[in-house]
Amino acid sequence: MKGLEGRPVHIAGAGILGLATAHELAKAGARVTLFDCRDDGASASAVAAGMLAPAFEACLDPVSRPHYRLFREARDLWPDFAVETGIDLVRSGANYRGSEADAVAAGLEALGAPSDRRPDFVFTAEDWRVDPGQALPALRKALDSARVRTTQQRLEVPDPAVQTVVATGWKSHEWAPETAFLTTIKGHILTIPGVYRGDVVERTRGGYVCPSAAGLRLGATMEAGKSDLKVDLMVAGALFDRLAPPSILADQSARIVQVGIRAATADGLPMVGPSARSGVWLAVGARRNGWLLAPLVARMTAAYLAGDDPGPWSQALHPGRFEGSTGE
Repeated sequence: MKGLEGRPVHIAGAGILGLATAHELAKAGARVTLFDCRDDGASASAVAAGMLAPAFEACLDPVSRPHYRLFREARDLWPDFAVETGIDLVRSGANYRGSEADAVAAGLEALGAPSDRRPDFVFTAEDWRVDPGQALPALRKALDSARVRTTQQRLEVPDPAVQTVVATGWKSHEWAPETAFLTTIKGHILTIPGVYRGDVVERTRGGYVCPSAAGLRLGATMEAGKSDLKVDLMVAGALFDRLAPPSILADQSARIVQVGIRAATADGLPMVGPSARSGVWLAVGARRNGWLLAPLVARMTAAYLAGDDPGPWSQALHPGRFEGSTGE
């Protein structure tokens, strides 16, 4: 992108949206500074299973149901993005097990998502995944190679001479008024350490079980309106009881509990594009699909800053779509 060659850009926030955007801008020749202030608690991008799941997310989550085509196009950007950044992309698919399997199969068919109804479950190859434990270090290494400057400082006030991208998660900023429309979702996720066979994600009505190098990831709760990072042992215990494999169900100690806070909007889609404040851009609010949407958000943000066409989803993701609502 010729419009970005040599231009300075500041990115506030170093979760997956900020990191992916830094990669895309650096690839286009921008001089990127990443403000990676992580003293507010655990990164929601790290406290995640890393699922790239357009089919089951749209089928099982009512908020996401209208967005299957957008999710699928975002997922389709992942093969190139993974090669560029050294991220291991796993395309082993996902199962749904439970008494609702017939209804889930019908829901996938209605979306146009290919699936296979088998005797005990529904399988789709549409849903892929990455392991955040591998993907985040790989992406940071790629940014180092691209000479992205990283600072542990907080970006307090944007420099009017520099374009600024807000990718800071759930906290609002006076200098990005659209962030007042973000709400919070607290999520507990469990890891059962060890090596487990199988690459396929298992979903049920109660959540998911996702393989990773660290062990099985069990999750995740969706606690709307909460923004504290305190572990609730009752919530974590219920999640464990609901999802843990029978072979380890009796051992409550065989788990690591993490909490992350996700930023969400009223329609479940991120804000991507210009703020009402000149020189400020938003790439924030992906709810539970930050990993899935990251390459798309990054590509759109780079196009905006270069003065190019941000693509067919610009209206659906435009930060100004909530004007006239009351932010909280």
